[in-house]
Amino acid sequence: MNGFINYYKPSGISSAYAINRIKKLFKGEKVGHMGTLDPLAEGVLPIAVGKSTRLFDFLLDKTKVYIAEFTFGYQTDTLDRGGKIVKENGLIPTKDQINSVLSSLTGKVMQTPPIFSAKNVNGQRSYDLARRGVAVELKPKQVEIDSIVMLSGSGAVYTFEITCKGGTYIRSICRDLAEKLSTFATMTALKRTKSGKFTLENSVSESDVISSTDIKSLLIKPDSVLTFDKIYLDSYQTVEQLNGRPYDIMISDGTYSVYDDKSVFLGVGIVTKNRLKLKAYIKDDE
Repeated sequence: MNGFINYYKPSGISSAYAINRIKKLFKGEKVGHMGTLDPLAEGVLPIAVGKSTRLFDFLLDKTKVYIAEFTFGYQTDTLDRGGKIVKENGLIPTKDQINSVLSSLTGKVMQTPPIFSAKNVNGQRSYDLARRGVAVELKPKQVEIDSIVMLSGSGAVYTFEITCKGGTYIRSICRDLAEKLSTFATMTALKRTKSGKFTLENSVSESDVISSTDIKSLLIKPDSVLTFDKIYLDSYQTVEQLNGRPYDIMISDGTYSVYDDKSVFLGVGIVTKNRLKLKAYIKDDE
């Protein structure tokens, strides 16, 4: 079995727990996910099955879209609704005030991760240290935030659509937005609606998977999520490639999706000086 499941993770469970639940349904197959979602968050969680786990490094589109709810006037230690309130002033900004600073948070910006995160600190997870009361100081890192658009707002609660690249913490955006407005805020809801080519529209719930009489039919074909140009080998090239023997291929250097002489997807290959090397072999063995 080979491909991707675009799993819709519900709020209240960790990504690791979600993976374990799905893994039981794909007995004997390697399973891995791309782009962790916090337990509070819900939404699309791309899961690779079988040899498709080898493709994660080749998924070039790392753009993610979130619908985030921020509540102003207080801040928790975790920066989300699951934490303890540590700062509070009751100051609620107006829509105009919020909109006036949103652009300053977009582009390539420096962002400090939340202390309650999976960041590695001297061999330990930052959240483990924070839970034990150990002082944690994380260094800012550059992230890329394409846009932050206010969708609605009422009282202290505002909802935003945020488009960003991988590695961005939405909880940190919430904190930084509030700081620019001289107040506090906490992320109280989060939904991921897009992760690369994986969207709400092609996602499936666990109940969808459990109730399916043909679980393989739920898999997204591995080559359909790639954006590389395609190479179709002839019969001679296919035999040489699968037997690990070098041969000339007259094509420009670069990364390609590679297919055999029967148009079966073999995997991702890199051409260098007229030589093709498969870097991720995906084809199911027959």
